[in-house]
Amino acid sequence: MSRYQRSIELFQRAQGSLAGGVSSNVRALAQPPLYFHSATGARIVDADENVYLDYTLSQGPMFLGHSPPVVLDAVERAMRNGQLYGAQHDLEIDLAESIQRAVPCAELLRFCNSGSEAVHAAIRVARAHTGREKILKFEGHYHGWYDETLISSAPGLEQAGPPQAPKSVLASSGQLASAGENIIVLPWNDSDLVRATMQSLGHELAAVIMEPVMCNNGCIPPLPGYLETVRDLCAQHGIVLIFDEVITGFRLALGGAQSFYGVTPDLATFGKAMANGFPIACLAGRRALLERIAKLEVNHSGTYNSNVMVTAAAQATIAELQRLDYQRIHQLGETLMNGLRELAADYGLPLLIQGLGPVFHLAFTERDAIADYRDSLDIDGVRNREFVGAMLDRGIRLLSRGLWYLSAAHTAADVQHTLDTVAEIWSERGWR
Repeated sequence: MSRYQRSIELFQRAQGSLAGGVSSNVRALAQPPLYFHSATGARIVDADENVYLDYTLSQGPMFLGHSPPVVLDAVERAMRNGQLYGAQHDLEIDLAESIQRAVPCAELLRFCNSGSEAVHAAIRVARAHTGREKILKFEGHYHGWYDETLISSAPGLEQAGPPQAPKSVLASSGQLASAGENIIVLPWNDSDLVRATMQSLGHELAAVIMEPVMCNNGCIPPLPGYLETVRDLCAQHGIVLIFDEVITGFRLALGGAQSFYGVTPDLATFGKAMANGFPIACLAGRRALLERIAKLEVNHSGTYNSNVMVTAAAQATIAELQRLDYQRIHQLGETLMNGLRELAADYGLPLLIQGLGPVFHLAFTERDAIADYRDSLDIDGVRNREFVGAMLDRGIRLLSRGLWYLSAAHTAADVQHTLDTVAEIWSERGWR
């Protein structure tokens, strides 16, 4: 572990002041717990001066790559005039209008600080609009860490209940037992179950919320016709359809998954790639719903909402994304995915790669496909952790849960280097 000595020392020191030595529970899972001091493009440098080709992209936000000058320059220019006014400024109008032009559902918007906040606001608006209380979500979908949304995001099978009738499983100590009472959980990608549930409980449902691509567990795309079916059913029953596009927004296409798949929700939440690493999110949706906030019927507040720095970052990022060749990133990702599949076939390894070019999932499994959350549990986690560790030691940084992110800064040479490194590891370890 001498390669990571400085990071280990910093982590030991951090445990004296930070709970668990980290500022997010997700970061506590990393082994070793690396500390970083700089990042540019597709490369990131740790405290021991190890340089990594980065496919984590800070859990997805760095879609333009690390430290793009166009974003940093925009933030610096804007913040020199002021950082936080406790009032309006013209940058937030420019940003809102840019998002309106890009995102199909965005008739009106509100800005906030995180995806969790945006989801919370979306659910509140849906309940106010419909006068109903229950929310339908899908097993394995993650919608933030607030009590009422941190339900069945990664439940153990012993708690989860029958596959066709999952239980609402709390994910944290300290959550009220009542947090899941108004949450109905279904498996992902089962149109018949959604239809049957709406026939019996549709009059009680305020909203259906989903990741349009189930990125958080297995990177599972919707089955053909699934999004369209749920869209139609929500319209029939007067239910608000919410797309959680915190990951897919601005990554799959400028207009997000709703643009990519051609299915428009009533509300959508965005974050991550929206400002290339700066902490901003937004709730966007139909005018009739967002008017509930506009008329002050629904409370949505926040001292730091649309502050100067994050708004400038988002506007600069979206301006760059308007010029971005999305097809190149999709193709580059497909090249990497196909290369990994071919290597697995050469080495006789049971490997499943699925997802889309800008974000995909790698799993060591005998399965031909992962279609829902419970399928995503049928993988060889030990081998995957060994693989991620071996890649890290050779200068390629991956997420331990198997999700790979590509950025506009990645190149064809990066992809070839990655494939060569994978081949070396599998050959040296004699994996079959």
